[in-house]
Amino acid sequence: MITSGYDKFILPLLYRMSNLEKLDLNLNLCVEKTFIDGNNLKKNIIDHMPRLDKFTFNIDSSVFFHNQIDLPSNDDIQNTFNAFENNHIISSLEYFQGGQSARCLIYTYPYKLKHYHRITNNFSGGLFECVREISLFDQRPFEHEFFLRIQKSFPFVKKLTVHNFKPQNNKSCTESNKDNQDLSIIEYSHLTNLSLNKAHDDYLELFLDHTKVCLPNNVHLNLDYTEMKRVTHSFTRNTTRINCAKLKSICLGIDRISKYVRDYFPHAEIC
Repeated sequence: MITSGYDKFILPLLYRMSNLEKLDLNLNLCVEKTFIDGNNLKKNIIDHMPRLDKFTFNIDSSVFFHNQIDLPSNDDIQNTFNAFENNHIISSLEYFQGGQSARCLIYTYPYKLKHYHRITNNFSGGLFECVREISLFDQRPFEHEFFLRIQKSFPFVKKLTVHNFKPQNNKSCTESNKDNQDLSIIEYSHLTNLSLNKAHDDYLELFLDHTKVCLPNNVHLNLDYTEMKRVTHSFTRNTTRINCAKLKSICLGIDRISKYVRDYFPHAEIC
């Protein structure tokens, strides 16, 4: 991760490569005043590379604000790319903690990286066939429909991390409509690693309940023992038993494992 030095180090390095015809730029950085957008890329990169014919990028810039007003919107960021005629460019702008911090992701589509991190509810969708690792983060709840959208957008994801402590708003509605055919079961067919250590119980229940999520048979699960005990009703809950029986391994962070815990995960290596 690059946390500083965009103007001091990155741009001078690019200027020394001014004869490049192709450039694939991937950056993750903190900036002091404003996000990296189309105006910035044109002024600081494109205008200094007259031979540049193909420019692809994935740039994740974060800013901490101090009582600023007139903060840009995602449309403002997207409009800075109007002159980029040869690329399909996506921007995703998210404000956190009452506008004190923000993160702006801009990238050329199709997306080529194998990872896509800090996906929020503002995720615009699309197809990301190269991505194998994703992390979901928000200060607002993730509802059932969001996980369905993620399933469709990342069909080959292997590693998934959920970081969200907000309870679901529509959980009660979901519970009362388990038999509703319109409520599709979420299925991540290629998933091998699932991390729920920083997630509200609602998301633990979602992924372990076989009526909501169908897990494959070779998943490694990272989850705290206390949380697992709570959502499985002390390892007796039937709706979570089927998915728990599919787990290949599980890291609960305990030294001694009782027989009834082992019986609940009959095929898993427990640590």
